[in-house]
Amino acid sequence: MNPVRSLREHTGRYFGATRSATYGVLAGLPLFLLYETFVILVNEGRTEHIRVGADVWIKNVLAFTGQPTLFVTAALLGAIGVYVAIRERRRHIPIRASWFGLLVAESMVYAVVLALVVSTLVGAVFGLDLGLIPANSATPPGRVTLFVLSIGAGLYEELVFRVALVGGLFLLLRRFVNGSRKAYITAALIGAFVFSLVHYMGPYGDPFLLSSFTFRFLFGLALNALFLVRGFGVAAWTHALYDVMVVAQMPGS
Repeated sequence: MNPVRSLREHTGRYFGATRSATYGVLAGLPLFLLYETFVILVNEGRTEHIRVGADVWIKNVLAFTGQPTLFVTAALLGAIGVYVAIRERRRHIPIRASWFGLLVAESMVYAVVLALVVSTLVGAVFGLDLGLIPANSATPPGRVTLFVLSIGAGLYEELVFRVALVGGLFLLLRRFVNGSRKAYITAALIGAFVFSLVHYMGPYGDPFLLSSFTFRFLFGLALNALFLVRGFGVAAWTHALYDVMVVAQMPGS
């Protein structure tokens, strides 16, 4: 077989498979395990627990069950995984460990490129000074805590803002807007606006700056595009790796 054709077919299979809901669930699993394990450790001995805001919102919604919210979250994710496996079984999607490595590497490239492109664009207009401020913390947490929150942001913020908000708005708007493209663009714009805005809400939100708001709005739009084109797994890992890069560049704490 022609090596170029073989490479093209292999690449096509990789992109098709890793865009699927199957890889979205499987790629989100290590983020879930890492975050939920280490967030317990970093909160040990704290009177005020620190968690990602989107995680708190989800846990508050699930609290109505009366069961431990971590157990309910894990059970819900497991149920979603089973549903996805049943729904996609006819597609015969190959599960390859090497493709998970490629997915993470691909996400790292997107994180670097998006950070450079968006920061350059916004910086050319405003000048940019952004930091990562985790939710629910009255005092600045240490670097390790910020790394843990970065992982959680990649998972839970993508679930809330990409899957629930943008996906839900798209399903709603396509009933009233002519054309799926217009519906998604409208949902993506609204979703990016809300994604940026919530970083300034609440007692621990950032001081509002038009430069940082614009950066987060454009970054949210880029994540919306990634979610549409490459699926949840890539969007979640891109978000998490970007936040990790931000923390890594912060002064020692």
